[in-house]
Amino acid sequence: MIPPLIVTEALNHQINLIAITDHNSTANITSVQKAALGTGLVVLPGMELQTREEVHSLCIFDTLEQAAELQLYVDQNLPDIQNRPDFFGEQFVVDETGDFLRREERLLLCSSTISLEQAWRKVKDLGGLFIPAHVNRKGFGLIANLGFVPPGISFDALEISRHLEVSEVPIKFPQIAGYPLIQSGDVHGLDEFLGANELIINQPTIHEISLALQHLEGRSLKIRMN
Repeated sequence: MIPPLIVTEALNHQINLIAITDHNSTANITSVQKAALGTGLVVLPGMELQTREEVHSLCIFDTLEQAAELQLYVDQNLPDIQNRPDFFGEQFVVDETGDFLRREERLLLCSSTISLEQAWRKVKDLGGLFIPAHVNRKGFGLIANLGFVPPGISFDALEISRHLEVSEVPIKFPQIAGYPLIQSGDVHGLDEFLGANELIINQPTIHEISLALQHLEGRSLKIRMN
């Protein structure tokens, strides 16, 4: 997606806080942040990390420096496989206007050698949020791949897909009942902006979001669908 179009579409849906969480990559975060300057849209840096268990997890931070530290760790633990654009598609890095800068030559659509627990510890050590993504999905979801939520890992929240009603969670997926939930954070196209997660926070920081996920100190999270 093109940075200015991401910003415009978010604002058109009255969304004022997003995170850029590309697959195993942080290369396009700065471009979206620059495109959002002066618009009122806050863009947090992040990544959708694929662990060796083939579980997708959202890693979200306050600063580019934190995201860069995670990128270095992931780069050291990604297989050295060249991308095949004819099969997997192009992996472009663009500037804030959407103009081409370079290609990512190494395949990003693969699992790292980092375990789920190692990824969680790294992100928490860096001060970020760690949220397993679309946990109810068969593809790259926590439940399908592991069958349970690891008891030794304190996830900040779990993300469920747009096709699962929150009221259905205790019945269909009792193993995730009781965890803070967000919904439909995955946006791969401009027509997928939903604005499902409504946060009441004082400022757009990881600390404030953490309070909202736990409904502490007057902060809160509500899932709604447009």
